[in-house]
Amino acid sequence: MIADRIVRAAHVENLDHESSAHVIAIEDGVILAVGGEEILETYRGSGTVVHDFPGATVLPGLVDAHAHPVWGSIELGRGLNLGAARALDEVFALIAGHLADLPDGAWVVGFDLDINVFDGAPSGDVIEQRFPGVPVSLMTRDAHALVVSPRVIELAGITGAETFDDASRIATGADGRPTGFVVELRAMDLIFAHYPEIPVPTAARYVSEQLHRLAAAGLTGLHAMDFDDPSEAVYRQIEATGDLPLRVRCSPLVAADSGREAWEAVAAKQALAGRRWSVEGAKFMLDGTADNGSAWFEHPDVHGQNRRPLWKDLDAYRDAVGFFAERGIPTATHAIGDQAVRFALDVIEEVGHPAAGPLHRIEHVESIPDDLLDRFAELGVVASLQPVHGTRMTDPHQNDNWSRRIGPERVAHGWRTRDLIDHGATVALGSDWPIGVGDPRVALADAQLRRPVDEPDALPVQPGQRITAREAHAGMTRATAIAAGADDRLGRIAPGYLADLTVFAENPLILSPERQATNPILATVVDGTVLVHAAEEHLRK
Repeated sequence: MIADRIVRAAHVENLDHESSAHVIAIEDGVILAVGGEEILETYRGSGTVVHDFPGATVLPGLVDAHAHPVWGSIELGRGLNLGAARALDEVFALIAGHLADLPDGAWVVGFDLDINVFDGAPSGDVIEQRFPGVPVSLMTRDAHALVVSPRVIELAGITGAETFDDASRIATGADGRPTGFVVELRAMDLIFAHYPEIPVPTAARYVSEQLHRLAAAGLTGLHAMDFDDPSEAVYRQIEATGDLPLRVRCSPLVAADSGREAWEAVAAKQALAGRRWSVEGAKFMLDGTADNGSAWFEHPDVHGQNRRPLWKDLDAYRDAVGFFAERGIPTATHAIGDQAVRFALDVIEEVGHPAAGPLHRIEHVESIPDDLLDRFAELGVVASLQPVHGTRMTDPHQNDNWSRRIGPERVAHGWRTRDLIDHGATVALGSDWPIGVGDPRVALADAQLRRPVDEPDALPVQPGQRITAREAHAGMTRATAIAAGADDRLGRIAPGYLADLTVFAENPLILSPERQATNPILATVVDGTVLVHAAEEHLRK
């Protein structure tokens, strides 16, 4: 058989054994053969396109195990990035500069707000003092809360008397009036309903731009932990005129305390797909976040919070996981607190995995005690972790809100990547983009250093949880393939596997983490289609 394209580099790295291979033959998006120069002699024909990357190393395509591409791209496209602000005055300066470019009456929509900028409980009153009458809605860094101005409260008709089926809430002061702190998704939806609408073509442009940026950083796929409107319309819009630059595997959210009708609707979406996107799985949120006091730990935090699940009806959660497992649909459960992780594992042990295909998985796993480490491997549950959360959202001196809330013992048990791997668990690594850094090279370097790779003077966070370069890259290749039930066609460079590849200028496995984070991505290959990124620039050096 003649290949339609051949990729030739200095080295092909499969992460599991040493190899002298450096040539890959591809036909119709599938790898035909892997080897040396003999591959060219055997599989090259008159129409074969040969892509040469001298000195480069080819790895299985990197896949982010947890991201939010549509929502995230829209937020970045229309919103104000507050990620650099470390104090309230800096937040206000960014808002003031943004307002200067907006028409009168326009909303200021911000994201990546560090909750630590507030002296005490977050409040919209301080925004009103600086920007009277301006509708301002700022999403916190964990994306599980908003801090909104009084004008937003007025426009949304919020009274403070609202109640929710789950643990969402509108924070109120001693006088019963809303403070402007809006916690968890159902409460946040009351605000989102009044956001300025983004047309689908505009949203599609935002998403396409961001996905190309992520591909240029080395990603060939990501697992989208949502499928809210306008996701389907956006993906179809992009594919009407071209292709997505990477694969997107979507898992729609099953709302807390929802019933069978909602579950049936999510199950029906499993048939939806395009050329490079598909709906596969169901996402649950068993708890919220420790920063907002809505995570579910065995013991409450220093404020008496972080002690309840989002699902008030835990039998409904158990029944829902069983509903999807019976239909062959894997679940991904957001579980941050130790009790949430424990309960999710208990439920999975009770209902079992889908008969074939992907495994159930638990997302985040921020802090767990020793007795839960073995259960992931014993039950075959994938642990989906985001290294950049541990390195970039906490402070090694424990001066951050997360650390102060849950206390030093639970902080010491945070993001136990090393321990989970040592206990035999499949650990899939992701970013939670745009909440975390989307560049996979940064996440992989952080996982090895346990500190921000771009902050050489920073102290590591739980340094005993460092992992090796090989383990880190396996977490975004082999492990993500297992998590998707695709380890027979993704995560390896071998005949019969899909031709999804990442081409690095240098072999990342022999570089320091600091150099890995800036190692140029020469190309990514998805379905056998080669998307060249920095190759020409690299070859000119």
